[in-house]
Amino acid sequence: MAVADLLVLIFGVVLYEIKDCYFPFSFLNYTPICSINIALLFMSIDWSVWLTVAFTFDRFVAICHQNFRKKYCTERTAAIVITVVCSLSIMENAPINFVFEPRQIINDVPWSCHVKPSFYTLTIWIAFTWFEIILTPFIPFLLILLFNAQTIRHIVQANRVRRGLRGNNNSEDHNDPEVENRRKSIVLLLTISASFMILWSVTFVFFILAQLTEAQLTESSYNAPFTIMEQTGYMLRNLSSCTNTFIYAVSQSKFREQLRNLITSPVSLIINLFKSVK
Repeated sequence: MAVADLLVLIFGVVLYEIKDCYFPFSFLNYTPICSINIALLFMSIDWSVWLTVAFTFDRFVAICHQNFRKKYCTERTAAIVITVVCSLSIMENAPINFVFEPRQIINDVPWSCHVKPSFYTLTIWIAFTWFEIILTPFIPFLLILLFNAQTIRHIVQANRVRRGLRGNNNSEDHNDPEVENRRKSIVLLLTISASFMILWSVTFVFFILAQLTEAQLTESSYNAPFTIMEQTGYMLRNLSSCTNTFIYAVSQSKFREQLRNLITSPVSLIINLFKSVK
């Protein structure tokens, strides 16, 4: 997830947004390179979203299905899931390379990327666009919402059983570490669902409107309302690719411990080297 999110930042922010603002006539703006970069951006977004779905399902299995957990929650299964998700995303987004044409030609060199007019009229491209919209983010949102809802339901039921066995009232639940950890898990899962829905909503609505109206993608006029909506959606979408990993990872005590070790290890190594020299 972290690698996929980093790729979104590289392809979507550094190589696409920043280079347009500060390096408008660099080699990255050659139409073939620009087209490949956009395809890689969409691939990395799919990786980020669907690996988040896979991780959400992993948590669902770990919490709600203890018997299946031993078979599914393994490194081998994780490797298989990551390979399948990445391979399918590559095949799915390969046609994006054929969507664009040069925005302008200067000295026989094609510059920038502009969506071909046929993209809005040919049935195959219209079907491809709807397929993309449904696959990302509509289905991931439903799956994340479903898995998190089932996980929260299981946690609430487990809390009721625990409260009944312990004979505690609500005021004493705050003294129960297990109940507190479960409450934190509920907040975490709700945050993930809400974050994904809110940050993807603008892009989702824009893509729907683009299919139902005459709005076009990647227009050059940044004063047009649809272009403002499109660019805002892209910004929030890129942000969404960062927040899920951050929320999942930073909330885990093991991750914080490993991060602390990563920061302190070089310092400890230097101190040990000085001691050995002395």
